[in-house]
Amino acid sequence: MNINHIILKNLKKNMKNYYLYVFALIFSVGLYFSFVTLQYDPGVENMETSAKMTAAIRAASIMLVVIVTVFLVYASSIFIKRRGKEIGLFQLIGMTKGRIFRILTVENLLIYIGSMSLGIFVGFAFSKLIQMILFKATGIKGVATLNFSSAALLQTVIVFFVIFGIILLTNWIFIKAQSILSLFHVTSKSEERIKNISIREIIMGVLGLILIIAGYYVSSRLFDGDFSAMNELLFAMAFILGSVILGTYLFYKGSIRFVANLIRKRKEGYLNINDVLSLSSIMFRMKSNSLLLTIITTVSALAIALSSLSYISYYSAEKTSKQNIPDHFSLAEEQNAAIFEKELKARDYDFTTKEMEVLQASVLTEEILTKQQSGTAFDASEMVLPVISDQTLEEIDVSSNEAVFTGFSKILESVIRFDNAGVIQIKGKEKVIAQDYLGLKSDYILPYSYSDGGLPTVVVDETTFASLQKDMDEEIQDEPLTYFGYNLVNQSTLPEATELFQSLSFEQDQGNSSQYQSFQEQKENMGLIMFIVGFLGLTFLITSGCILYFKQMNEGEEERPNYTVLRKLGFTQADLSRGIRGKQLVNFGTPLVVGLLHGYFAVRSGWFFFGTELYTPMLIVMGIYTLLYSIFGGLSVVYYKKVIREAL
Repeated sequence: MNINHIILKNLKKNMKNYYLYVFALIFSVGLYFSFVTLQYDPGVENMETSAKMTAAIRAASIMLVVIVTVFLVYASSIFIKRRGKEIGLFQLIGMTKGRIFRILTVENLLIYIGSMSLGIFVGFAFSKLIQMILFKATGIKGVATLNFSSAALLQTVIVFFVIFGIILLTNWIFIKAQSILSLFHVTSKSEERIKNISIREIIMGVLGLILIIAGYYVSSRLFDGDFSAMNELLFAMAFILGSVILGTYLFYKGSIRFVANLIRKRKEGYLNINDVLSLSSIMFRMKSNSLLLTIITTVSALAIALSSLSYISYYSAEKTSKQNIPDHFSLAEEQNAAIFEKELKARDYDFTTKEMEVLQASVLTEEILTKQQSGTAFDASEMVLPVISDQTLEEIDVSSNEAVFTGFSKILESVIRFDNAGVIQIKGKEKVIAQDYLGLKSDYILPYSYSDGGLPTVVVDETTFASLQKDMDEEIQDEPLTYFGYNLVNQSTLPEATELFQSLSFEQDQGNSSQYQSFQEQKENMGLIMFIVGFLGLTFLITSGCILYFKQMNEGEEERPNYTVLRKLGFTQADLSRGIRGKQLVNFGTPLVVGLLHGYFAVRSGWFFFGTELYTPMLIVMGIYTLLYSIFGGLSVVYYKKVIREAL
């Protein structure tokens, strides 16, 4: 038998174990080729935002290469360890390590080239679909086309052959470092079996749970006023990150074994077949996989958190634009308003108008200020705020000595808080007017630009407003500003009216804003981020799921003799399958649940910086992640059933 026959026989024998690795490789190549194709697609290059979009896709491609490289190298190391006995036999019959390495290289090259070719074809076939998803997510009106890019092909081939070179290097290091004897025991060495739980492990397990709970608690209090100084806030963030990651490692290192040991002791040694196949196996193997599970859990939490936050921003785009620009169209100059109103009438648009004078005045809030984060850029006890009269509003009515704050940014509320009642003082040039503060309302009256980045608007009585007009401080404001707001009756015509608004040549563009335009810009920006983060998260999900699946394949092969004994003792396939399902529920469910919890508390601590809605977008992301992740748990159960079926 020559070397070619050996290579073909090995390929045929091992192909059944490589199928998920081949799938993941095809998926990785296809996704990368599709991403790179977007960079060279004429439809993307001709857009106004092509430079920003191309730069973002290029950065995502680099991150994608890093994820894929780590996965493929790790997967290759798992498979070469599984073939340790085979490599040892080759050496026993007289083959040199160099020749064995050449055999493995040819095998891997055949699989790699075949998978890469198929992946490029799949990537090309789905490139139009990915482009359509990008256009849909960003709200860009474009026609997706199917284009084959030779530049994208060359870049993909170069990148994945570099990855193949790294895989060969790790394979050569492994073969070179192993003796014949060690090759026959490499699999059993890779999975340490600990039979007795020690006091040290119990302490680690309890400490891991304490650290995770402490990290969760601090994250829930991060922006509740407990950390008033900026250095305290940074220290709290560092503590959360460190305690959660270390706690997760100790959780896998000792907590699960500790809990499983307590359950086993409660049974007083009377373990049924399900306990033997699930509980005992988890106790013995969870510790040796603790570092891998910690990495998977941490990166899963990161992917869930980033996907949730980007989707929160995307999901909240319309509501956020309405907060930043309360009216469909906002103008600050009377001549600009006259031009726009004339054009609206000429095109028979039905609309309503809003006109109000706006003063800028210094407001003393020291008596109602309950919290200010130290390190902020301004003193919240005295702020320059926009002041308007209640005569211009239908929803708010105050007396001559009363004032209301309205439209306060949720972000600023995390660092500045006010009482529900008290006294504020509005300073003019020569006198100070004291007003009874009646609380904070959620209505947004003026655009974001009028309120200095989200600060509240002060609503006072008409007499108080008139008094402030006569006593304006020229250092703050030379003359009263007039705000003009326009709202269309038929909102379906808003896109057309926005195009009209953008086409007009105003004398001054400052202070002119469109609600629909702001919504489209945020949707485009956050849609691009969501598109990239979503696909990177999907790539990591598939690669991490494959890694856990490969680990279960290894464990299944190691435990095959145990299943043979159990089958000979009379246990049926159904008996053994119940225990296997419990084992896979823990192996796949534990990192999933812990990752979801980490992601939830990460998002919960600062979601309001990204949008106005929390639970709906976050639960959608978590639901999709859970569904896709569960597929790999199901595949592991199917593989174990196959091992059990072949045990006799």
